[in-house]
Amino acid sequence: MSQDSMTEVAESADLSQAKVIVARTQQLIVTAALATVGYGAFLLVGKGICAAALNGEGGFVDADRNVVVSVPQCVSLAQAPSGVIYFAIAVTTIIAIRTVKRRASTVADAMRYLDRAAAGIVILTIASLIISYAWFSLLPSADWDGGGTFLFP
Repeated sequence: MSQDSMTEVAESADLSQAKVIVARTQQLIVTAALATVGYGAFLLVGKGICAAALNGEGGFVDADRNVVVSVPQCVSLAQAPSGVIYFAIAVTTIIAIRTVKRRASTVADAMRYLDRAAAGIVILTIASLIISYAWFSLLPSADWDGGGTFLFP
């Protein structure tokens, strides 16, 4: 084999390895984008409660069926996505790409770093959704009288 043909084979192997790493990096970015969109779309939640109703005589009755003269307070709660999760997804993606650039000495190392970052993003997003839904569903909105600040751990 001549020197030129050996150089072409080496460059071809390097290019195919680079293509594999670039494809996996694109997959990480798409995973991060889908996780961001999914997190934002599935975390918009709301609930409300009015602890009173109108009675047949035009007055109001509270939750205990007692007649009240004032208009009852209604509670409306809304949950929205946290910017912290968006930031964590972006930072994880950037750190993974930088880690591949700095530390990966083989294609397998690069793939492992990128795959771990993608798995971390998916786990973070799903865990955030589950925790947020659980927390929001446990809020005792019926116990709040509408006055002051309501803190719930």
